[in-house]
Amino acid sequence: MKNNFTLCGSIVCWGLLFSTPSLARTFVYVSEADDGTIARYTLDEENGALQLSGRTNANGKVMPMVVSPDKRHLYAAIRSQPLRIAGWRIDSKSGALTPATETPAAASYPYISIDKKGRFLLAASYDGGVAHVYRINKSGSVASPCIAEYQTGHAAHSIITDATNRSVYIGSLGTDRVLQLNLQSDGKLTPIAAGFVKTAEKNGPRHSVLSPDNRFLYNIGEMGGVITQFQRLSDGALKKVADYPSAVAEKYQLQHGVERPAGFSDTTPRIWAADINITPDNRFLYVSERTSSTVSGYRIAQDDGRLTLTGTWPVEKQPRGMAVTADGRWLVVSGEKSRVVSSYAINTQSGELVHAGEAPSGRDANWVTIVSY
Repeated sequence: MKNNFTLCGSIVCWGLLFSTPSLARTFVYVSEADDGTIARYTLDEENGALQLSGRTNANGKVMPMVVSPDKRHLYAAIRSQPLRIAGWRIDSKSGALTPATETPAAASYPYISIDKKGRFLLAASYDGGVAHVYRINKSGSVASPCIAEYQTGHAAHSIITDATNRSVYIGSLGTDRVLQLNLQSDGKLTPIAAGFVKTAEKNGPRHSVLSPDNRFLYNIGEMGGVITQFQRLSDGALKKVADYPSAVAEKYQLQHGVERPAGFSDTTPRIWAADINITPDNRFLYVSERTSSTVSGYRIAQDDGRLTLTGTWPVEKQPRGMAVTADGRWLVVSGEKSRVVSSYAINTQSGELVHAGEAPSGRDANWVTIVSY
């Protein structure tokens, strides 16, 4: 009987070993613009530790990145000459990148995204004042030339699609507008109603996020630091709900921001907001501000989407990019003037951030992209 019990116990143990799902493999990619490289990290989902696993040469000033919906490809815009869109295949076991596609770009892009079906790569051009749409082939290669162009006005700074994949929203920093457009089946962009909604004057609408339930869009203004909340209507049009002032301007005595062209020089401490992220459970929203080197967090009301400030935390110097993991437990932040990238634990009850781990980063670390398998 003893031998039988031991044998049965062993079988149970082995069964549990092989039936228990393995922990997710989470990889973090950070574009190091001045080094022309993409740094690859592994994120320990148990404790938030970051480990630098390697670097991929992008052969130019690499900045915005995006992962395809099927998690097979990583794309990046190269903003030095020759302008181009580069793509790599992702090894789902190691996170390693293998060159897969390289396409001439029609403009310099500070922001790229992919539609929900993985058919189109959308790009916003700050310098060109345009948005472009490129077709993505079944192999994952990006076809050139672009198949659609839309005049955005000065300084387009972001472009995203909504959950239905029918609407596109563009932050136009130079016009204080968030553009609202239809994404047609052939990739063409057409205006919804007037084609735009306004934000506060000289706020400089930069990046936007949509709530996971697709009901609200939040935009952060680079120069005013104001978060503008819009309700998304059934036809994709936006209706302004509320403005939330900068959480750090008064505390750090920051003056109103100004547009910063190449060669900009000004010693006045000014608002210089950068990125905005939302947790997958729709409970918390975070924005980064570069002059104060902080991230501010907000609780999201579940009925009307309104925001309540929960706190502000010091992070990497001049934080440019950040991203939340798929499980909503970790926020990863890069700093343009920091030599480390860090992970922060998100308190699921309060939204508080607590530093969890860090790893070396290169020069001008900016865009942060995370993928989990």
